[in-house]
Amino acid sequence: MDSVLRSRSIRATARSLGRPASTIAASIARFETEISVRLVERAGSGLVVSLEAVRLEPEIGAAAELALAISATHAIKLEALERFTQVAALGSIRRAARSMGLGQPQLTRQIAQLEAMLGHPLLQRGSGGSSVTPHGARIAAAAEALLTAWRGLAHASEERFRKTASTTRLGSVIPLGYESEIARLLANLAARWLRERPRAPLFVSSTTADDLLAGLKSGLFDVAFLDTERLPADLDGEIVGQTPLAVVGVPEGHDSITDALLAAPLAVPSARSGLRQRINRILDEHLNETERGAVRLIEIDSIPVILNLVLHHGFVSVLPQASVARIRSDLRQLPLANRYDMNFWLCWPRGVGEPLGRALIAAMAEQ
Repeated sequence: MDSVLRSRSIRATARSLGRPASTIAASIARFETEISVRLVERAGSGLVVSLEAVRLEPEIGAAAELALAISATHAIKLEALERFTQVAALGSIRRAARSMGLGQPQLTRQIAQLEAMLGHPLLQRGSGGSSVTPHGARIAAAAEALLTAWRGLAHASEERFRKTASTTRLGSVIPLGYESEIARLLANLAARWLRERPRAPLFVSSTTADDLLAGLKSGLFDVAFLDTERLPADLDGEIVGQTPLAVVGVPEGHDSITDALLAAPLAVPSARSGLRQRINRILDEHLNETERGAVRLIEIDSIPVILNLVLHHGFVSVLPQASVARIRSDLRQLPLANRYDMNFWLCWPRGVGEPLGRALIAAMAEQ
């Protein structure tokens, strides 16, 4: 793991350690499973490390140095090292075996195997028990430090696993800003949820509608907050809010929706968002084929960036009326017919998740 984090490459690690790349990849997967954290992901021909990996890199590096100090050539189980440190601390294989609930012959064999792998005697046996050799003392000290380092990583993993197992994972479309209807609903939900369920953590993550749908299917999210006209057939849910849309940033002298859409460059989110699906319908119903070809359009999956283009660079866009009015009340906008209103759904996979979804809907409601 340390080598992969330093080289940012499984293949480079495989070459440097003389192991197959598949073996390295399997080791990394086991390590990530043990500490309940994703550390690296493939990106083209290389790897991208997570922020958690950057944080843990010094600890993993220090543990790797301790492991190399014990053996640079053999894969030794932590269990074997832990049993050896018990023998070293108690000064007797018999007493150590009894304290760990093991048979003395079993522990004796394991210590002998450890000595064979390391190529040095670790214990000096005598009638009064077993004392560590000078080499055994160095191994015992390094092993104790390594086990302490691993316990630190493992303890954090147990905390993460417990928290993850009990956490409700809510995916949401990206709010326009702190003034938006989405932000208000989610803040109301988070505050009430924590107050009423302090031992049931809530995780809220914002992304595009397409990613939310994929996350529901993969299990990344338990429930999702979507801005879509209707739900896919494999989801159940309920509309928890609606907001009228408007063409915003409209220059003076352009008083029709068609003129407004053609008056300036149009900034919109990508087709991965529910808002863009609604914008496409508006364009189709207000512009003919020639006019649609004349639209100067830029796609940006960031509402704050779109707002900056509208506010400071002469762009127009299609956004929720109320949110834009709260940002700047004098920004000229042309309201769209209510058939274009955006629906906000709270939804979940059909057949599962309804009790949780209903609980979230209740917590999202006005107090």
